[in-house]
Amino acid sequence: MPRILAADWTWTGDRFEAGVGIALAPDGTIAEVRALSALGATPSEVERLPHRALLPAFVDTHSHAFQRGLRGQGERYPKGQGNFWTWREAMYDLVARLDAQTIYDLSLQAFREMLAAGIATVGEFHYVHHAGAIDTLDATSLDDFSLDEPVLAAADDAGIRLVLLETYYRTGGVGKALEGGQKRFSTPSIDGYWRQMDALAARLRTNQTLGAVAHSLRAAEPSDIATLYAEAKRRGLVFHIHIEEQRKEIEDVVAAYGRRPMDLLLDACQGAEAVTAIHCTHTTVEDLERFFAAGGTTCVCPTTEGNLGDGFASFSEVGGERARLALGSDSNARISMLEEMRWLEFAQRLATETRGALRDDASRLAPVLLRAGSEAGARALGVSAGRIEQGQLADLLAIDLETPSLAGWEPQTLLESLIFGAGDAAIARTMVGGVWR
Repeated sequence: MPRILAADWTWTGDRFEAGVGIALAPDGTIAEVRALSALGATPSEVERLPHRALLPAFVDTHSHAFQRGLRGQGERYPKGQGNFWTWREAMYDLVARLDAQTIYDLSLQAFREMLAAGIATVGEFHYVHHAGAIDTLDATSLDDFSLDEPVLAAADDAGIRLVLLETYYRTGGVGKALEGGQKRFSTPSIDGYWRQMDALAARLRTNQTLGAVAHSLRAAEPSDIATLYAEAKRRGLVFHIHIEEQRKEIEDVVAAYGRRPMDLLLDACQGAEAVTAIHCTHTTVEDLERFFAAGGTTCVCPTTEGNLGDGFASFSEVGGERARLALGSDSNARISMLEEMRWLEFAQRLATETRGALRDDASRLAPVLLRAGSEAGARALGVSAGRIEQGQLADLLAIDLETPSLAGWEPQTLLESLIFGAGDAAIARTMVGGVWR
């Protein structure tokens, strides 16, 4: 009989319930969820988790693991106020120094921190492909994607579930050639991109899958995006892209094509099925509603967007689409899905001077934020996780109910206490595919 987990409290999709048993199947999925007394298990078959509550593990939809190496960097301003574009120069300085070992070390560090923060699955939006000195990169060396493999190895060694979002990156800006550190990102052709995807597919470890990516409309033309998306759809892969994070990005795209990035994306993909748009910081409410209605998901990264001074997205004005918001750690300046959840709401409060901006039809907020940090991200990454239900992956996290930050919790307000009052110290353990990590 499968192993059975029995915590004091278990999240069942709408509330915490006592006396629930979760039967784990040998393949790392959930075999059954029902009252422990109804499972008919012997004491030796039950793993008791006293003073613990179980939740679906978090899903980090959007990460650049190598940027873990920037933590604390770029936070001094000798030339006055900075912005995203001045921060990007610090990022390029790091890129120029990267090699396979450094990519591995930074990725391993980031992935281990994610597990400690209750994250079982990460979507690694990976675009640093090529090793070697920047000034020596040429057409031959650009066929060598040697900096992709260390990410697979680091995720496997950490024990995290990885969706490698392999990134197509063709231009250094709208209509501009790649320069400096950007040459490490280069994807010379669409055919070369899919050859590398096939090579990666043959090297995937357990708990690893692939997704397709066009970095942005700064790095890929609309025709390239259309071609990439069509093939991704044919292969059954999710498709991700940065969209409208910066005002300058929008200005450059409008100057070149006469249309905004989101409008071009919807046209290139003939909809938004299996498409995740990252950031959408400056996307209009009307375009967000079109995108969501077409089946798209938006991944918000509040900690990074705040760190970079990107601005506030207007999600509180978009009605009825809370289930299409996912969350990511992006630059990994701070890795905490709890913090991303609360700041998803707090940013809306600051922008609108209201509270409960993202509440659902039942006037609850915490379940909306939990779904953004779990179920919505799993859907965006094509992973069967994010819910504690039969057939779902056994990706769980255990909350320490005795942690001081939760003092005074009650079953009916435990989720609110966790999201709005606790830190990652409340997370006791993370399970990936039925294995505690």
